[in-house]
Amino acid sequence: MNTVVIVAGPTASGKSGLALKIAEAVDGIVVNADSMQVYDGLRILTARPSPEDERRVPHRLYGILPPSELCSAGRWCALAAAACEEAWRDGKVPVVVGGTGLYLRALMEGLSPIPEVPDDIRSDTRARFAAMGNAGFHAGLAELDPTMAARLHPSNSQRLMRAWEVLAATGRSLADWQAEPPVAPLAARFFTIALLPPRERLYARCDARFAAMIGQGALAEVGALLDRGLDPALPVLRALGVGELAAHLRGETSLAAAVTAAQQATRRYAKRQMTWFRHQLLADRGVDAQLSESLEDEILSIIRQFLLTEAE
Repeated sequence: MNTVVIVAGPTASGKSGLALKIAEAVDGIVVNADSMQVYDGLRILTARPSPEDERRVPHRLYGILPPSELCSAGRWCALAAAACEEAWRDGKVPVVVGGTGLYLRALMEGLSPIPEVPDDIRSDTRARFAAMGNAGFHAGLAELDPTMAARLHPSNSQRLMRAWEVLAATGRSLADWQAEPPVAPLAARFFTIALLPPRERLYARCDARFAAMIGQGALAEVGALLDRGLDPALPVLRALGVGELAAHLRGETSLAAAVTAAQQATRRYAKRQMTWFRHQLLADRGVDAQLSESLEDEILSIIRQFLLTEAE
C-alpha cells in the first residue's frame, strides 16, 4: 500500500525543517498542510519555506492560491490527495507538513461529502453578510437553519457564511452533511510525527521568529496585501500578524506595540495547536523535546523502517 509521512506540530516547532530533511532522506516531496501558506503574498509572515529550501526537494501547495480565494478543508484535501498520487506515480514519498489540524485529519480520516459551493452563491453570501452584519446574518441563518445557528456564535463570521452557502447551494443543512459518513481521499498507510516542544522554548521561538520577520519585510507584505482591497472576511486577513501590523500601518499603534501584540497572538495560537495535537492526533512518534541531530537521526531510522514494512 502507498505510504504518506505526516509531520505535525505548532507554529515555530521546527516541523518544516524536519519535513525537508525527511524528504531528502527518503526521496520524497514536501506537501503543505498549513491553511495560510497556501496563499500567495505572505511568504515571510506565514513562514513559508525559502526559495533555497524549495530547490532542494519538490514542494507542493505553497503559495498556489491568490489571497482573494477561499481554501476550505475539502478543497485542500483534494489538492493534497492529487499531490500525493503524483508523488507515488513518480516513485516518491509524500511528506505532508503543517499545523492545521483539520487539514491533516481530513487527509487521514476523510470528510463528509459536502458538494462544492458555486462561486456565484459564495459571492452572494458574502454580499449578504457585508450588508447584514454579524448579528443580522446570524438571525437570518436562525430562520433558515436553526440547528446550525444554534451551534455558531454570531462573531464566527466564516462559519456563519459557510453554513448559509451550503444551505443555499444544496438545500440541506450543513449539520445534515456533517452527519454523513466521511469519505477517505486516499488509500494509504500514514506515519505521523507530532512535534510538541517544551512550551517556554516554543514561545521564545515564536517571539524571535516574528521579530525576525519584521526585519525580513513582513510589514511591506502586509501593506501590499491591504492595497489589494480584499474582502475583510477572507481567511488570509486573519493570518497571524496581519491584523496587528495593519493597525500600525493605519497609524493606530506603534510598530513596537504591534509586534508585541502579534507575538502574544502567536503564542496563544501555538498553545491552542499544542492542545489540539496532544488530544486529537494519535501520533506514531511524539517528540516532546527540542529537535537535535541525534533525535532527527532516530526519527529518520524509524521512518525508513516504516517505509520498508508491508502493511499487516
